[in-house]
Amino acid sequence: MTAMNDAPVAKIERRHPLSWVPTLYLAQGLPFYAVALVAGQMLKSMGVPNDQIARWTGLLGLAWAFKALWSPFMELAPSRRLAVVACQLIGGACLALVALALQLPMWFALCIALLAIVSLASSTHDIVADGIYIASLDAREQAAYAGWQGAFFNAAKFISLGGLLILAGALEQRFGIEAAWTTVFLLLGGLMALLGLYHIRALPATPKIGGAARSLGAIGHTLVDVIKTFFAKPGIWMAILFIILFRAGEGQIQSIGPLFLRDAREVGGLGLTTAEVGWAYGTVGTAAFLVGSIAGGYFTAWLSLKRALPILILAMNLPNAAFWYLSHAQPESMPLIVGLLGIEMFGYGFGFVGVILFIMQVVASGHYQAAHYALGTGFMQLGFVLFRTISGDIQQALGYRDFFLWVLLASVPVLVLSRFMRMAPARTEK
Repeated sequence: MTAMNDAPVAKIERRHPLSWVPTLYLAQGLPFYAVALVAGQMLKSMGVPNDQIARWTGLLGLAWAFKALWSPFMELAPSRRLAVVACQLIGGACLALVALALQLPMWFALCIALLAIVSLASSTHDIVADGIYIASLDAREQAAYAGWQGAFFNAAKFISLGGLLILAGALEQRFGIEAAWTTVFLLLGGLMALLGLYHIRALPATPKIGGAARSLGAIGHTLVDVIKTFFAKPGIWMAILFIILFRAGEGQIQSIGPLFLRDAREVGGLGLTTAEVGWAYGTVGTAAFLVGSIAGGYFTAWLSLKRALPILILAMNLPNAAFWYLSHAQPESMPLIVGLLGIEMFGYGFGFVGVILFIMQVVASGHYQAAHYALGTGFMQLGFVLFRTISGDIQQALGYRDFFLWVLLASVPVLVLSRFMRMAPARTEK
């Protein structure tokens, strides 16, 4: 949820939600996973060291960490529909240009610059897309189609890590690395362009909220008040530290884990091909994550967040021991490798519910709920980015075996801190 809280508005056009909700959130997921996951695999194939892959892909994630800061100003856009389409077309064009950049001498710098634009366009797209969803659907419809949101956002992950990574692996073997990844990014860019063109007509039109009264100065004043009241909440700094540390282990595993699978056995990796990593993460891994997420939600609803939180933290971090085992045993059995990765992804999905509900129910309660939720998730993403950015340097200093042991130890501080977290809503004193 973002800071774009829409008051009830009259519907200008009525389009069936199934004609645009699935495609809108597919378009939200594709550039996110292109930057967060596909780009790292492309750089690995191109021979970029792990520390640089982790550092640059981590820094690209800062756009999603700080999007709450410019989300109120998106209310000045004359049309949410055109803003969404523009973000999709810009993102698609830059993804296609990555394919062109791979043919040039300064390909690395150009790719990072283009992916930075994709990150900014995609994070801005999140803001406006959620605004359309809120303004176009009533409360009952928002709940009814929330499942379609999540399903098609994760369908983008399946397409990216499953279909496109498997395709890249096959093309690498047949045509070479540059040709393979050129094809993948052209397909990504083309798909985003098609979605953008479709949404010119498919998306419902929603009026600009607030009318002329929503001036730049008024929105700036509201943003300042949002930030002031957020940091005035009792115990907020302890809560921020908890949110940042919650993803310490996951941020490092999500960055280094897929690179470990690709690295040669003589340097401590498993020597899997690009296609094999795609099969492992894009099929079984994605399914396990979805099942874990659903199970974690029901488990927390049954036990309550306060009682479930330590278990959720353990569930998210203990399965990382699968990588520690893989780095020691270096098994060759694909069913064993895929099974262990499935366990790790199930735990990730199961435990991730904890930090989301903590932000939603404790940190974001009270006035400016949506805006404070956006700030809370921004700090969550910031923690992920910080640990992801340094993970490559730590891995190169420790080697894979000791690195995965370090990742397990990185979960201890947040587990200890959870014992001191207040579970009552941190309301602002006005």
